[in-house]
Order: sequence, then structure tokens, then C-alpha cells
Amino acid sequence: MFKIRRAKEEEPTAPGQVRIKKKSRVPGVMITQYVDELPEGMATPDFTRKPISLTIQEGKMAIFRAVITGKPTPTVTWARNEGEIDDERWKMVHDTSSGEYQLQMPAVTVDQADTYKCYAKNEYGKAVVTATLNIIEVGFKKTRALQEARTAVRQTPEDFKKALKNKVDPEAKEEKKPEIDERFWELLMSADKKDYESICAQYGVTDFRGMLKKLSERKIEREQEQERVVERICNLKPIELKDDGDAEFELEMSLKDPNSKIFIYKDGVMIPFDVDAEVKHGLKQVGKKFVFSINGVDPDDAGLYQVEVDGVKIFSTDFKLPPVEFLVKIQDVKAEEREDAVFECVISHPLKKINWTGKNVPLEQGDKYDITVSEDMLIHTLVVKDCKLLDKGIYVAVTGQNSCNAWLIVEADSEPNSQGKKKARKTTRAGGGGAELLKIAEDQRAKVQKEREELIAKAKAEAEAAAAEAAAEKAKAEAEAKAKAKAEKKVKAEAGECAEATTVEEEEDEDDEEEEVQEEEPADATSSEPKQKVQAKEGEASAEDADTEEGEPVQEKRKRVRAGPLVPETVIDPGVYFTGGLSDVTAIIDTDAELVCRLSSEDCDAVWYKDGNEITATDDICIVKDGTYRKLIIKNCKEEDSGNYRCEADGRKTEAALSVEDPPRINADDLTEFIKPVIIKTGKDAAFKLSFVGREPMKIQWYNEGEELLEDTHIKIQTSSSHSRLLLTKCQRRTTGEIKIKIKNECGTTEAISQLVVLDKPTPPLGPVDIIESSAACIDFKWRTPKDNGGSAITDYILERQQIGRNSWKKLGKIGPEAKYRDTDVDHGRKYCYHIRAETDQGISEMMETDDIQAGTKAYPGPPSTPKIISAFKDCINLAWSAPTNTGGSNILGYNIEKRKNGSNLWGHVNPLDEPIRENKYAVKDVVEGFEYEFRVSAINISGAGEPSTPSEFVFARDPKKPPGKVTDLKVTDSTYSTLSLGWSKPTEEEGVKDEAKGYFVELRPAENPEWGRCNSNAIIMSSYTIMGLKSMAMYWVRVVATNEGGDGKPQELDNYIIAMPPPVRPQFTDKKMKNFVVMKAGNSARINFNFKASPIPAVKWLKDGHPVPKRVTVSNTDTSSQLMIPSSERHDTGIYTIIVKNLVGQETSSVEIRVTDDPKPPGPVELEENVSGTVTVSWTPSPDETKDDRLHYMITKHDSVKRNWQTVADHLFNNKFTVINIMPGREYKFRVYTKNDMGLSEPSESAIWEVKRKTETFSLNLPASKNCNFETPPSFSVPLKMHKSPESYECYMSCAVTGNPKPCVTWYRNNISLNTNTNYYITNTCGVCSMVILKVGPKDSGDYTVIAENTLGRVECSTKLVVED
Repeated sequence: MFKIRRAKEEEPTAPGQVRIKKKSRVPGVMITQYVDELPEGMATPDFTRKPISLTIQEGKMAIFRAVITGKPTPTVTWARNEGEIDDERWKMVHDTSSGEYQLQMPAVTVDQADTYKCYAKNEYGKAVVTATLNIIEVGFKKTRALQEARTAVRQTPEDFKKALKNKVDPEAKEEKKPEIDERFWELLMSADKKDYESICAQYGVTDFRGMLKKLSERKIEREQEQERVVERICNLKPIELKDDGDAEFELEMSLKDPNSKIFIYKDGVMIPFDVDAEVKHGLKQVGKKFVFSINGVDPDDAGLYQVEVDGVKIFSTDFKLPPVEFLVKIQDVKAEEREDAVFECVISHPLKKINWTGKNVPLEQGDKYDITVSEDMLIHTLVVKDCKLLDKGIYVAVTGQNSCNAWLIVEADSEPNSQGKKKARKTTRAGGGGAELLKIAEDQRAKVQKEREELIAKAKAEAEAAAAEAAAEKAKAEAEAKAKAKAEKKVKAEAGECAEATTVEEEEDEDDEEEEVQEEEPADATSSEPKQKVQAKEGEASAEDADTEEGEPVQEKRKRVRAGPLVPETVIDPGVYFTGGLSDVTAIIDTDAELVCRLSSEDCDAVWYKDGNEITATDDICIVKDGTYRKLIIKNCKEEDSGNYRCEADGRKTEAALSVEDPPRINADDLTEFIKPVIIKTGKDAAFKLSFVGREPMKIQWYNEGEELLEDTHIKIQTSSSHSRLLLTKCQRRTTGEIKIKIKNECGTTEAISQLVVLDKPTPPLGPVDIIESSAACIDFKWRTPKDNGGSAITDYILERQQIGRNSWKKLGKIGPEAKYRDTDVDHGRKYCYHIRAETDQGISEMMETDDIQAGTKAYPGPPSTPKIISAFKDCINLAWSAPTNTGGSNILGYNIEKRKNGSNLWGHVNPLDEPIRENKYAVKDVVEGFEYEFRVSAINISGAGEPSTPSEFVFARDPKKPPGKVTDLKVTDSTYSTLSLGWSKPTEEEGVKDEAKGYFVELRPAENPEWGRCNSNAIIMSSYTIMGLKSMAMYWVRVVATNEGGDGKPQELDNYIIAMPPPVRPQFTDKKMKNFVVMKAGNSARINFNFKASPIPAVKWLKDGHPVPKRVTVSNTDTSSQLMIPSSERHDTGIYTIIVKNLVGQETSSVEIRVTDDPKPPGPVELEENVSGTVTVSWTPSPDETKDDRLHYMITKHDSVKRNWQTVADHLFNNKFTVINIMPGREYKFRVYTKNDMGLSEPSESAIWEVKRKTETFSLNLPASKNCNFETPPSFSVPLKMHKSPESYECYMSCAVTGNPKPCVTWYRNNISLNTNTNYYITNTCGVCSMVILKVGPKDSGDYTVIAENTLGRVECSTKLVVED
């Protein structure tokens, strides 16, 4: 199996070289760098804010946001895993001011759910991050699918069989039309006819005829459903956005059951509502009029709204918001600790509320954040109160599709005296837009107002044009009807006088009826079915007879004679009715309340009721009749005036509720007195008192700098029903700040703010001092004013001075309120220290001590930059340098240049010391041709010459060089799959044509790329180079360019392309000890590894007994090894496995026998038989494993009653019978038979006891005459010493065997030196075996070793040699 490598997507600077993985600070971001080292000032792309995964409802707006850095500016692209991104449904946006990249998906659908990737690339690298978009199906699609699933007709098996029998003509298939969204029909059924065209265009419907037919059918179905719950519906007004930022729609309907439940849905999801005007969604009913309102419209409120009564849909309206953009975005704010931070923005359309987030957390109005909006709802402000270090981060303003963000940076208070103390709240604010932001908002408000007026004028013009067109059509119809009547009248006049009179009446009657029908037709076209039925009920019978419904022909004309004027009998007088109903009113106690309604007639009187009781005019109640308006004015409202009020006129009525509230209120005079600042001295008491009125119970809270005050030792709070008093005792300076009282009851909240100023002596002035001038004549310095002046202005600073080295201080006195001092009474070179105190009306601060300041210190300039060699000739060398960054506090007067020859230690001046060089360049002409020089420069100011610069590079005084020639003998010295080593010789030199090469550049070009890239940015001196980061088996062209001061020479290329691979190597196995036989137990996994080397990468093939290995055998290959694994091996896996490693150069094979076996099972019963005297034939039943294992054999052991141990008498028996000899009579024998294979022995099968009876015979013995024996022998070596080779630091063991009687004495020698007394050698002699152990062999142990054994009969020796290997 080959290892497949994936090609790189892009090539870095030198094509095909490196791809370095880097880690981003943002988790989940992958960065790839294309170069080894980034140039100064450059950076790879990175994400400072990555897009986050989204889960959003279908139809909503989805936005991925990312902030990307990198230099040069990266190119940003978006992609998705499944499918492509087009410009119709996806929009890519880049905000240059904030650096934010967005991928916007308006009205997302289910097929857009996917994993998205954002790529950022520049020439030095790329960064990539992923984010997931999940879509939730909601609304009509989901509801309709559920309904269809519930109501689907189930097919019976018989129907299914019939369907199978029918043949389907493939050509008769029609294209399936796309299903129209249910929202389309809901909008049409509640819209005017003039809006049909725009709705069809929005949903892509072009079949208008089919649409009208289907719409008529749906309307009839809807009206039939509505008849069950409502009697009448009229005055349907679609949803509109009002000037105050709210939205509402209304309708009038008469419910059959007043207890019917009303539901409101948005995009198919039910939304809660309440009659309270302060909630998000409200539904208010005034008589038969229902008004639905949305308070504080935001972009998420856009959608389709539906009204349902007891599950029946009544009214639908689509709410769309204009796209809101940021005209002025929020800006970064830098605030100090305990200071307020302000973010302000201006939007293009009025919104009552936008969404604010801080550090990815939604922000709400509260004690920490103050969210406000201007009256025109264009300027939105976020105030972060009392900034802490934890408030630092990114704050975002969101208006649905668009957003903007900015940083809040909080600077810590660096005052050392305040460390560990509670810092005072600051009254200043950081940030905000100012007058320019107000001007932009004013211009936008005028623009919005102008657009609104233009839309109203356009709507009026369209209405007037439609009315004129309708009047013209009506007049034309009347003229045609009259002309027709006159013609018929003239024809019928010839029939006779009597008939004429009758005919005239009939024609006039028909004419009148025809006019009525023509007048009613436009009304019928626009009115709803319930309205027609109401009119039919209220009309007379003659009107019903006069109308022809649905185009049916009149079967019979009714003849009647009328006297007097013709009166249309279908006209019904509606009487007096309310054109404007009452609205709920909320009034403050002791103020006036006014209830207003409007009638259709001025002459009708109205009667007012409260809670069902009639109201008459009194001193406190005024009933006003103003034209068509009817007003009820209640003066000085009391709580008992709350209730339900009703106005009745001519049988009609309208109702509303009056609520009288009693919120906390403060008298204006008391408030004026309260807000005056309270100024006291430290340690004194401060009191605040305020009177108020309001409904009890009331909650009173006091605050100091936003922190609530609770009673303790120094805080006393006294509260009654009409006033509250705060007493602060022993006030300290830190108590200074805002004092606020907050009064709250069930009707509302009020606040009052005052200021507390505690006077104290100032804090010490702030250092360190800033030295303006320090010369021999004076010391001029300044300092910073105290951080806290104690509440009073600084009147004077008091100074005293000490000369360093003396103990006394000299008082300099008061110097005025300015924080600086010029001391002219100084001695040159002396150091002085100053004490500074601040003085106010409240006292003198602690002193601030300055650092030592020296008068007349000489400040020399720093070293200039390293001189740069501009050009060099045999008689002149041109230099240039930059001025030092440290001038020593004075102007640079000039420069001195020094030179030094290569090999010398002496520097010589180039210019005279009294003639400094004025410019930053100089031509050195005092040079000798052929010598090598280096230069350095020192700057001079009023104090003298400063330190010299670092020396320049060595340069020869000679004319410019010529470029070198081509390198010679360019060749490849080594190669691998990722590297290539080159070698070459220096180019030849020709005087005046080709000069000596000073360095070399190696250039590389992939075969598919026409451009060359340099592998080394700086020239190398060596005539060899190794190219890194090549792609395996890729083709490259390589060349080398020589260079020197005269420029680059001509390149020298290799004669042919090279392939990134090692030199061709025939496959060969690298394992020192390769296994050729492996035994495995059945059930275990078998693994065989072979390591090899080969180039190019070889193909590896495994065979089992000459055939390909089974599929269950797993083979894993790498470039240098191959592994065969048999999981859960079985007996049939036994065989010879052969590996074949083959490449272009050759092939190599190796085999290993794998035997899979198991623990053997014992043989069957053992039988014994004597065929020959003195022998026993042992036979047994074969083991069950004999047929499965061809290497299975048997072993027999014997036990006799004399020796009493088991002895092996036979092994490796492949049959089932064996004859045991030497069976002694009189002994009892037992035999055991074992089954044996490669895994080991089985349990034995044991025979019965075998015994041969012993025959008793007479035994006689003739002994020969004994002789005397002498056992003394000279020493001899029965086992001599052997030669030894031992690695260094290992243990070495030498031994030999010596015999002799008497016992010989043994002595060990190394290089003829006795070792018996050397403790570094462990020597033993046990029963003639003489041994010596060297525990840790070293080089000194090498040499010749001799053992000498001697006794009284002789002497013998044996020698060997020890070689110690490194």
C-alpha cells in the first residue's frame, strides 16, 4: 500500500520550499508561513476576531464577522464545504475603518446551512478559520408540512397494486412548478388591489390570471371560515412605522362571541401581548376597534404578522424595515479609571432602540450602563459609568444587518500615593461626538422628513388620479345608458299612445335600475363579502330585486308606475357615528385630564358616563362641545377620579380608562435649594435634606458617587412620609463627590442630585521633575501640580534646597503658584536636591523631594550610524553616515573621521581636528591603492567629540570590480526526497573582464513554473549549498550565480533537470537479524516487520505460499518499512509469507514461516505389551490434534520403582508405538506419553504399572588378588584457557580446569606480573576449576594472561590473550 502525499496548494517565495505552521493567539486559527524568516515590518495574516458559529431561524439575516491583520494587507476570501458562494445570495462586505470583513446572508434558507471557511492570504503566508451555520426551520413551511402529514390519505395495498399495473408514459411528464410560499397568499388576502403587482414581483409570480383565480377561491374559503367567529370586518390598516419609533396596525371587527380568544403570530410563531403600553407587544381594544402596537421597533421585529380568532386567520400584514446604516460609527475611547466613557453613533433612519454589546455580552440600561436616544431617534448613546480596568474591551452597536465596534481602553491611575486606597469617582467624561455629530444628525433628519413628505404627496396624487379616472368612467356609462333609453323610446312610440306611456315608465325604471347597478359595481369590487351581506340585510326588498348577482340574466322585468321623484332605495343613512374614539389617559394627581372623541356630526349631543353613572358638569368637571369634538376635562385629578369613562351619542358609544397616578414629586424651590453644593472642611459634618410628596409606600435611597449609602458610624439617614435627611459626620476629602437621592413608589421614580465638597490641604506635588536647563549658570526645572488641590486653588509653592555633601537646607521661600523654578545661585558641577511643598487656603502639603540635579554637566553626543561605503576607487573612497540620535542636548557642530589599515591597531585622523566635517558625507582621498581600510565617525557638539561609531566594512582602495564569470564543475553531491546538495568550483578570473567571486546565489525553478526563485537571500561564501523543503519526486531546474562588488555574473545551470529523491538504490533489507520462523498461538495477532532502504520509493508486495495475502491480512507500508499483521490468527493462516520490495533499480525478497498452532491435546489411553523378553512395547491412541498439526510428535517417559524418577526414553516420535528396552525383572515400571508441538507439552497420558517377576539364582564371585595403587599425578590442564575479546566497561570471565595430586598451586599472571594479590581481579579455585573475573574491563587490561599450576611432581602453564574493543 502506497502512502499518498497531497500536493501543496501554493508555492512560497522560493517555489516549492517551506510551509511553516504557526500558532495563533486566537484558538481555532491555522497559520502557514511561506518563508523561513519574515522581513522586518512584515507579518503573516492572522485573525484578531474570528467568525463564530451561528444558529439562526430560517428567513433571518446571518452575518459572519472577522477582523484580520497582516502586512502587506491580506486578500480575504470565503468558501463553504458543500457548494459554491454566489453574489446573489451571499454578500461580502469590508469595512475599511474598522478592518472588519463580513459575509452576509439575507433571508437564509435551509440549503445554506454548512461549514464556512474564511481565508486570508498574502505573499508571506495564509490563515484559515472555520465557522458553522445551522438553520432552524420555522413558520409556514413547518406548519404546513405537519398538517399535510396529519391529513394525508393512506393508500391501501389494493390501491398500491393498481398503481403498479398502470404504465407511465415517460414523455407525458410535465415540469413541476415551484410551490408558492404561503406568505404570498396571506399578504394578498389582506392587501389592496393596487399592491397586487408589487407583491407578485416580490415573490416572482408571473401567472396573474391563475393567481387571481386561485386568490378568489382562497378568499371564499377564508370568508366561510371567518363567518364562524366574526360578524363583520372593516377598516383594515396595514402595519406602519410611526414617527416615535413604534409600529402599529388596526382593524375593526365584531366578534360573535365576546369571549373568543385572539392570537397574534409573527412568522408563524405566537407572540405574547398585553394591554400595558410599556410592554414590547400590546393589543388595545376600544369598542370594535383593535390596535396592535410594537414598542421600540428594532430590526428583529420585521416579518409577517397575523391575527387569529379561535384558530381562524382574520388579518395578515407584512412589516418591513428600511435598511439602517451607520452615518457616524462609534469611535475608540480612552478613559481614565473612575471616569465615564461615552460611545455615540448616528444612523440613517429613526430607531427607538438599537442593540449594544460589550465583550460579547448584551448590555441593558442600569446602574452600570446608560443607554439613551435623541428625540429624533437618530443619535444613540452608550455611557459606561465609573470605568474600571475590567471594563476594557470591544463594544458593538448593532442595527440588524449592520454593526460597528470600537475599543474602550481604561488607563490605571499611576499615582503612587493612591495605591491601596479607594479612588474618588470622577465627574469628567471621555469620548462622545460633539457638535459635528449633532450637525450630521440634523441633516439626516431633514433628509428623512423630505423623503416622507414626497411619499405622502405621491400617494395623494395617485389617489386623486384614481378618483378622476373612476368619475370619468361613471360619466361615460351614464351617457351610454341615456342614449340607449332614448332610442328605444322612439321605436316604441309608434305602437300607440297608451302603450307609449307604459313603455316610458318601464324604460325610466330600467334606466334608474341600471344606474344603481353601475354605481354599486365599484363598491362591490373592493368591499368584502361580510360587508355586502350587512348591506343586503339593512336594505329593502326592492333593492335586492334591482341587483343582479354574479351576472345572472333577468328573467322577468317588473312593471310599476311611480309618482314623484326617483329615490335610490339602496341608500342607507348611517346616522351619527364616532370618527375618532376615546383613548386611555394617564394623569398625575392634582393635574388636569382630558378625554377627547370625535363625531361625524356637529349637531349631536353626547352623554358622558363614569363606571356606568352619568356625569354632569361641575366646578371640577367640564363637558366641552367643540364642533365635531366632544371633550371631558377633569380638573385637579384625584385618585377617586380613576375609572372607565364612556361617551354615548345617537346610540353609538366609545370607552376609555383614566388612571390617576401619584408618583414622587419634589417642590421646585426645595429642589433649587437642594442642588446647591455643600462645602465643608475636612472632619466636619454635612447634612442634606429634601421634602417630597407622593403615594406611599415610598423607597428612599441615598448615593455617593453611584454607591448606595447605608447607615453606619458616620452615616445617618432619617426618613419620614414627606422628607428625608442625610447626615455625614467627620467627612474626609475622599467623600467629595455627587450626592444623589432616589425616591421610588409604584407610580414612578424621581431623583435629585447635589454636590459635596470637602476642603483639605493639598497632596504633594507630583514628580519626577522635568529639567528645562542645567548649565553652569542656572538650573531651570518644572514639576506637575498636586493630584488633588484639596478643593482650593494653589496660592504658592514653597521650596528649599540642599547641596549634595552638606547637611543643611537653604530655604528659597515662596515662589508663586506657577509649577516651575529657575535657580541661578548655583556652582558649576555641583549637585542639588530640592524640597517642594504646595500651599492653599487650607494649609501646606507634604513635601516632594527631587532627584539630584547637576549644574553645568557636559553632555557629549552619541555615536553616529556605521559609515556606509558609497563607492571606492584607487585614489578615493566615498563615505556617508547618519547623525546620532542622542545629540547631548545641543546642536551637532560637525564630525571627525578616522581610518585604519587592515592588520593595524592604530587609528589615524582623516580631517584636521580643528576643521570638523559639516556634512554627513565625505570623500577620503588619503588612501594607497591596493590597501584595505575601515573607517569610523564621531560627532562633535559644544561639549566636544563623542564616542566614535562602530567601524565600517573593510574596503579596498581600487577601481570598481567587474562581475565574475560562471561557476565551474556544478554537480549534485547528494539528494533526498526533500533536500538537494550542490557543489561547484570558483569561476575563472580574467583581469579587466571577470573579477574574483565574493559569494554565490542558488536559484531554483519547478518544472511547471517559468520563474526562478532564490533559495538564499544573502550570498554564501562556501562553494556548496543544500536546498531544503522540496516536494518529493518533483522535478526542478537548478542554477548557481556568482556575485561580487561589481554585480552578479551569468548563471550556470545543471545540464538536466533533477528529481527530488535520493540516489537510486537497489532495495535491500536493513534488519541485522531477520526472523525466518515465527510460532503464534491461535487467537493472538501476528505482526511481522521488515525494514529496508531503496530509492526511488519501492513497491511492496506480500505473498502467502506464492499467492496474494487474504483480505483479512493488513499490510502497512512506509518509505523504509513494511508491516504485515494478522488479527486474531487461526490455524489456516499457517504458511510461508514472502515480501517483495521492488523499484526501478531492482528487487529483493525475504520469507518468513508463520506457524499458527495451539496447546496440544493429550493422546488417548496407553497400552503395554511384551513381545520380546526384557522389552515393553508402548502404544497409544493418537491425539485429536495430530491431523491438524504436521509438526506434532510424541515423547515417552519412564518411571521405575528403584530409581524413583521419570526419565525420557524417547522423543520426536511421529508414530503411535515404541519399544522400550532394558526392562529389569523385579522392578515396577510406569510410562507416560506426552503430545508435543511448537507451543510445548500437553498433559500426559499414563499407563498402568508393568512388572516382570524376578527369577532367583545362586550368585558366586571370584575376586583376583589386590594390588597397591599410587594416585599421585603431576598437574595438567584438562580445559585450557580460551582467547577473549571484550568491549570496554563490560565484565570479562576467564576459566580453566586443572588436575593433579597432590593439589597443585595455581598462579595468574598478566604480562608476566602476578595478579593473585591484585584486588582488581576476583580469582577463585574450586575443585580444580580456576576462574578469574574482571568486573569492568578497561584499555589497561589488554595483554597476555598466563595460568601456572605446580605441585611436587611438576609444573605446567597455559596462556591466552585479552583484546579490549572500543
